[in-house]
Amino acid sequence: MHTADHWENVYLSKSFDTVSWYAPHLAESLRLIEQLCPSKAAAVVDIGGGESTLVDDLLNREYLDVSVLDISGTAIEFTKRRLGTKAGAVGWHVGDVTTYDFGAKRFDLWHDRAVFHFLTHLAARQAYVDRLRRFVKPGGFVLMATFGPSGPLKCSGLDVVRYDGQKLQQEFGEDFELLGSELSLHHTPSGTDQQFLYSWWRVSPEKAEL
Repeated sequence: MHTADHWENVYLSKSFDTVSWYAPHLAESLRLIEQLCPSKAAAVVDIGGGESTLVDDLLNREYLDVSVLDISGTAIEFTKRRLGTKAGAVGWHVGDVTTYDFGAKRFDLWHDRAVFHFLTHLAARQAYVDRLRRFVKPGGFVLMATFGPSGPLKCSGLDVVRYDGQKLQQEFGEDFELLGSELSLHHTPSGTDQQFLYSWWRVSPEKAEL
C-alpha cells in the first residue's frame, strides 16, 4: 500500500485516542520547545502532527506562528474541526515530508515526534535531511523523537528504524550540532510501554541552503 494511503486508512479506521502514539499532551515536546524557543514569535512546525494535541497546546501557550504538516488530509481536517475558530491561526500543510515544499517559509524550530523512524530507506532519510537544511533557519533548532534502542521494531504495521544518539547524529551530519538527548517511556493506550529517544540540534548558522 502507498504510504499516504496507509495513513489515510489508519486515521479513517481508528479513533484518535486509540492509536499507539496517542498522548493527551506531549509533555516532553512542550517542555523542550519552550526551552529552545521561548519567544512566542518563533516559527514552529510540527511534522506528522496529524491528530496530535501539540498544536492546541502551543496555541494555548500563545505561540503566534505554528504550522502542521501531515501526509494525511483526514488527520489534518480532524484537528481543524477540533480547534474550531483557532484553526485559522495555524499554517496547515498536507504532504510527504521528504518531498514537501514550504515555499518561502522558514522555521525557528522543526518538531518531529515519530515520523523519521518510519524512513527505512537511506534515500528517504537523505531527502528528509535536505528538507531540514532548506526550511530551518540558520541557527534554528530541530527537535526529534524516534524509537530508542529498546523501542518497537514495527509500528502501525510498518517497519521502523531504532536509534541511539550516535546513529541518529550520523544521519544528520556536521550541519547539525547535537545539544542534548534523553530517553523517555511512552505509555500507549493499550497499556504497553514504548521507548523513545528525544534529541535536539542547533542548525549551523553558516549552513547553505540547497
